[in-house]
Amino acid sequence: MSTDAQSYKKIHKEAIVTDSHNDIISTCIEKGYSFDADLKGKTHSDLKRMKKGGVDVQVFSVWCDGNQKNPYSFANREIDTLDAWIQRNPKKMMLVTNPAQLEQAVKEKKLGCMIGVEGGHMIENDLSKLDSLYARGVRYMTLTWNNNNKWATSAEYESGSQKVNGVVDTTSHKKGLSDFGIQVVRRMNKLGMMVDLSHVGEQTFWDVIRVTTKPVLVSHSDAYAICPVFRNLKDDQIVAVGKNGGVIDLNFFALFLDSTAGPKYFDFMKEHKAELDSLKKTGKGVDVIDNYLEENYKSEMDAMEAPFHLVFDHMEHIIKLAGIDHVGLGSDFDGISVTPQKLTDVTKYPLITKELLKRGYSKEDIFKIMGGNFIRVFKANQVN
Repeated sequence: MSTDAQSYKKIHKEAIVTDSHNDIISTCIEKGYSFDADLKGKTHSDLKRMKKGGVDVQVFSVWCDGNQKNPYSFANREIDTLDAWIQRNPKKMMLVTNPAQLEQAVKEKKLGCMIGVEGGHMIENDLSKLDSLYARGVRYMTLTWNNNNKWATSAEYESGSQKVNGVVDTTSHKKGLSDFGIQVVRRMNKLGMMVDLSHVGEQTFWDVIRVTTKPVLVSHSDAYAICPVFRNLKDDQIVAVGKNGGVIDLNFFALFLDSTAGPKYFDFMKEHKAELDSLKKTGKGVDVIDNYLEENYKSEMDAMEAPFHLVFDHMEHIIKLAGIDHVGLGSDFDGISVTPQKLTDVTKYPLITKELLKRGYSKEDIFKIMGGNFIRVFKANQVN
């Protein structure tokens, strides 16, 4: 084995590798899979492959698209699913709700399992439900998904699209946070729950920056200057996250990394429109449709993969604007249909460490990017 290979593998093993966003729970519920089974060739993630990829801490996303009658109950069902996986594998996994438990998980070589709720609609406009989710272990909440809720507007809506997944959004109000939305942010600060600004609109973003007393999380987004899509952060937003002390964790979705991927993807969707329309008529959600495409048109989807270097182009753009302390990883694995080249599943995280070393990053800086920056923000949000 070469000295270079030994050094990047050693550094990767020493780092606390942390990913702030993975959608395997909803994927497993939808398909009847279990995270502790061998899902190679079926998903981006499973327990064994996370271990192989050197992942120490994974934030599992609790997600639904907002069309459910009882999104709060749905969120609890997803948390129940994660709890069941942990209970079946007590020597391999443990729930992490505070920094001491995170350190314990790393020390005992268990996967530290954290929970992030993706979409504020899941609290059903009720602060007591926010409190209950915190009590169950939720340590961040993404204020919106692509849909608005009654107290915050989404990036998709604020960017000019008043339709979410083809449905007119009826919950919209003035752009940004409502008075109740301000209460939500303040309550999250008081609880010690990180405020996640992925998916939120620009006005919502700036309202949060004005209101929050704690560093923010952007759990799975990239740089707008490199790939101008509504889900990415503009330069002034990146600077603001740095000044706030927060962290921006990079999304691996090809359409958010590569400005040429969007047109290819939309041409592909247009070509298969009749097929997709028939799926939508059966009531299938966006996640089901994405999985269908991935399974049935794999070669076409693979051809849309973003070049590997773009992950680092986005990273370095954020570092240039905000500094080395404000970037990390939020892959969105099992919530994305097209990955970057090479980073095709959770076993490939060591390639990130290898590339960072190749680009001249110090061991200390690699530790920050691979998880240290997220952990710092997690600690800073804890109740004093």
